[in-house]
Amino acid sequence: MKDKIIIDLGQIMDDLFDATQNFGGAFKEGFRSHPGSPVFKWDDSVDYYPAYSYPPANIYFTADKSLVFEFALAGFNEKEISLEFKGDYMVLNAGLPEERRGDDEIKFLKRRLKFKEIAHQKYYAPEDKFDRNAVKAIYRNGILTVSLPAREQAESHKEIKIEIVKEED
Repeated sequence: MKDKIIIDLGQIMDDLFDATQNFGGAFKEGFRSHPGSPVFKWDDSVDYYPAYSYPPANIYFTADKSLVFEFALAGFNEKEISLEFKGDYMVLNAGLPEERRGDDEIKFLKRRLKFKEIAHQKYYAPEDKFDRNAVKAIYRNGILTVSLPAREQAESHKEIKIEIVKEED
């Protein structure tokens, strides 16, 4: 007899539905505020950037409301790392180091450290909330730390009055 692979599509859909519900609940919990307190309760176990698993990163706020990004970029040359602001996003790009581009020709006995090109990773950093002219990026010991200070006062956009006109019958 041939081995048969049985796929339970119903179970797969149930698991997918449960995962979606769990993500929604975790996201809401991460932003829950305490009654009478203007401070949000942050849950360190919630990943607000689930699409980017590489490079490993920490993203956090400091006491002075600066937004800090820490990227583990060991093995990358700082000249091949690029950061720029586009709209309300900080965009990270990093090319593979020259000496790592021929890794496919090597026969590894053990490989846990993999280098990948980093292309167009977007991180939300709204221009009206953070002072982009005071941004600091330091690359030391394979860690890129980007500190984006909060604006003293959030820039307010110009108010635009919308005129409502009554349509004649």
